[in-house]
Amino acid sequence: MRLALSLIGALLAVAAANLRAQALTADEARFGCSQAKNPEACEQRRDRMRAERAQAEKACEGQSGAEHRECMLKQMCAQQRDPKACAERVAKMKDTARSARAACQGKPGAEHEECMMNEMCAQAKDAARCEAEGRARRARRERIREACKDKRGEELRACIREPRAER
Repeated sequence: MRLALSLIGALLAVAAANLRAQALTADEARFGCSQAKNPEACEQRRDRMRAERAQAEKACEGQSGAEHRECMLKQMCAQQRDPKACAERVAKMKDTARSARAACQGKPGAEHEECMMNEMCAQAKDAARCEAEGRARRARRERIREACKDKRGEELRACIREPRAER
């Protein structure tokens, strides 16, 4: 269940990144807009994406689980220049994830994560970049797990949130 939630979160993150043709590059996301080629444009894109997400969150308020995820995807796509193309990309990503889960079913822990990454990246435009980013995400999650392993409850949630706030 935990892995499924992580995968869905990752899919939503990928969907949000792919929704905009002018989305943040990996360098902009990693180093912030001050390191971007055009910091002003970067900040504008970031602000616009935050506003769109806030609007979608408001529209989907009161829903939970799968219903909330579907609502968020519909709301985010509705705000795009070509909502139909956005919906098609989301549907394709869902199919890719579904087939990856089927292909990796029954594999334990790290082997399952590696399989999922390989399956998901096999259909990406730049498979090598996809895998490199996947490995970086996994390394980041491992660092967070190691740093927070002795914590419980609200202290654990705060520990997990801390690296996200640094972005």
